[in-house]
Amino acid sequence: MGWKSLAELDLAGKKVLLRVDINVPMEGERVLDTTRIDRIVPTVKAIQAAGGSAILLAHFDRPKGKVVPEMSLSRVRPALSAALGEDVAFASDCIGAPAEAAVAALPKGGVLLLENTRFHAGEEANDPAFAADLAKLGDIYCNDAFSAAHRAHASTEGLARLLPACAGLLMAEELSALEAALTTPERPVVAIVGGAKVSSKLDLLSNLITKVDYLVIGGGMANTFLAANGADVGKSLCEHDLAPTARAITEKAEGAGCTIILPVDVVVAREFKANAAHEIVAADACPPDAMILDAGPATVDALAEVFAKCKTLVWNGPLGAFELTPFDAATNAAAQAAAALSRAGALVTVAGGGDTVGALNHAGVAGDFTYISTAGGAFLEWMEGKTLPGVAALG
Repeated sequence: MGWKSLAELDLAGKKVLLRVDINVPMEGERVLDTTRIDRIVPTVKAIQAAGGSAILLAHFDRPKGKVVPEMSLSRVRPALSAALGEDVAFASDCIGAPAEAAVAALPKGGVLLLENTRFHAGEEANDPAFAADLAKLGDIYCNDAFSAAHRAHASTEGLARLLPACAGLLMAEELSALEAALTTPERPVVAIVGGAKVSSKLDLLSNLITKVDYLVIGGGMANTFLAANGADVGKSLCEHDLAPTARAITEKAEGAGCTIILPVDVVVAREFKANAAHEIVAADACPPDAMILDAGPATVDALAEVFAKCKTLVWNGPLGAFELTPFDAATNAAAQAAAALSRAGALVTVAGGGDTVGALNHAGVAGDFTYISTAGGAFLEWMEGKTLPGVAALG
């Protein structure tokens, strides 16, 4: 795939600058979800096992090139130490004297966390001088932050061009999973794209219809396609001005041999709130004073039939307002149907994007999918067929 793996480089006695994504949700000093921290542990352990020391580069939040104390990575350090089962050293800056002193004091096989790279404007500007200052701290560069790979920043792109570079275990895992899902998949392939707005996923839809056999459109996006086909969607979230675009995508899909699947029945309500009074109607029969909040059971049955015919599933976005009971029913049922096929070895299931991961966790099936990406924007841009600077720089 054009990039080196960690195993291909001699790490013995080397200082490895390891770019990670530990931009985790916090409440006070408590990390609410340690998933991103947990998933970098294998790469750190692999560096140590090969005789190297791990020097972690990461960003936290959006300080916009200024030092913002509440965005210090020192807050993440306790959770990181707990995940690794050892004390992680910390440097109060990611370049200059504090960083150099911390690196010099790091014992062989030790782990050091450098301060938030985004405290320097040179990070997001991909400033060559800033990248060079980072490069002084290590011998080898390893990128394990696929979720930041769509950004051409100093620590994700510039640094990779200054040192021998490789992909970390998580990065390699992500790239291999996505390659298997869209580049060289087992066919037939079905993709689910949900979410609120067609306008935010035009590039994604345009790319997918040339790559997959079935494209399931859900969430608020489906309303726009239904309306474009002449259905009255009442007060539903809908981009009526994009009706010509929706029709053009449908036409292009037909030409590419891709079948677009829209809801055949929907769950409607008069209020956007949990447990609102609701009813199931045909997809083209939404009452004028109601809004579509979920796909209906007949749609889920149709999706289950498609899943059973396919070998690969790529999922991005829920089918309805999954955060509100009972409008999570279609997403839950479809996810459970896909998970059952995945458990049976009949379907390769790859999912990604923040809402998607949340929806699959909510459905209780995240552990049954073949692969769930930690990335949001990078996952989407890969699915859109775009080149990711952080990946390209490893080639």
